Amino acid sequence: MTDRRKDSLLRLAEVKKRTGLSRTTIYRRAGAGTFPKATPISAGLVAWYESDVEAWIADPMGWSTVA
Repeated sequence: MTDRRKDSLLRLAEVKKRTGLSRTTIYRRAGAGTFPKATPISAGLVAWYESDVEAWIADPMGWSTVA
């Protein structure tokens, strides 16, 4: 399991800004396994781990949740 204690959490606006993707595309790709899934941080509130988003940015075509 990955140690996430030092990993920052990014809200949707920041994920959209860093990736250039729309909200719809982010959620569609996450559902398809080609973008990191959001992590619930409270009731009705989600965020993405910065390291996951950065890994996707480094290799968007090769990133997959399937090992």
